[in-house]
Amino acid sequence: MSFSSEVKKELCSHQSFDREQLKAELYGMLLFGKRFREDKITFTTECSHAAKRLAMLLENLYMPIIEKQTALRARSGDSRLYKLSVVDSDDCKRIFEDFGHSGSQITLRVNRANIFGDEYMAAFVRGVFLSCGSVSNPNKSYHAEFCAPYKNLSVDLCKILSEVTECTFSPKTVSRSGAYVVYFKGSEQICDLLTYIGAPNGAMEIMGTKAVKQVRNNVNRRINSEVANITKIASASAKQLEAIEHIRRTTGIEALPDDLREIAKLRLENHEMSLRDLGQNLTPPISRSGANHRMQRLLEYADLREENNG
Repeated sequence: MSFSSEVKKELCSHQSFDREQLKAELYGMLLFGKRFREDKITFTTECSHAAKRLAMLLENLYMPIIEKQTALRARSGDSRLYKLSVVDSDDCKRIFEDFGHSGSQITLRVNRANIFGDEYMAAFVRGVFLSCGSVSNPNKSYHAEFCAPYKNLSVDLCKILSEVTECTFSPKTVSRSGAYVVYFKGSEQICDLLTYIGAPNGAMEIMGTKAVKQVRNNVNRRINSEVANITKIASASAKQLEAIEHIRRTTGIEALPDDLREIAKLRLENHEMSLRDLGQNLTPPISRSGANHRMQRLLEYADLREENNG
């Protein structure tokens, strides 16, 4: 089961004994469903839990005759498509008009009389998500969207979301394949959305996944940094050893000044030691900057010997 299906399953387990809340949720599902008209009501979904939820709400609130169909989707392997239809046209009209709509409307808009309070607004958005919403697996990306059938409905949904007082939603819209998509990017916005509509477990999973990603990224950065430092130390050490070997073959290490002779011998004995550690093992100990200064003098000394020999 996909993450989006898991979220819808959680939403469908939401219980309420407030008839108006249930009605607001049903309104969101029907209004953003496949077809909602006075003579035809059809709802199609890939989520079996959403199909059962819609049937339950219709039966409890309106008791119409419902036709249920299930079919395999040829393009999606074994996934099923669930279709629910209100059979009787009189039932369709009764439900359509009860939500404040009429056949004379040119285009469907959200009737705000059905969502007159914060709790009803949340129930409505939950219904919209069950009807046309989806959320990406947080392991892959942070993306949630509502695929509205009409532009005016997408505009109304954005306005409703922007009016939510307990969250600061900033949805974006885009047209895609004849539909109008209202979407969210960013884990915080999506977590707030899921919590708001009644899927706190889904929100927690996103936050947990994000935390794991951050830890993994921090570990990777630290490892990469350490590897880079080791590589840098090894490269510098190789150059220093080459210079010391050149001095040994020409004038000899004993010909070096005391401070350079000491660090040269220490480097020969400790190929992988950093400049800071080299400095700390000298007598008396010196800083990394001091050790680096001596090494630069040693490299210059080797260059001078090479020039003289040349």
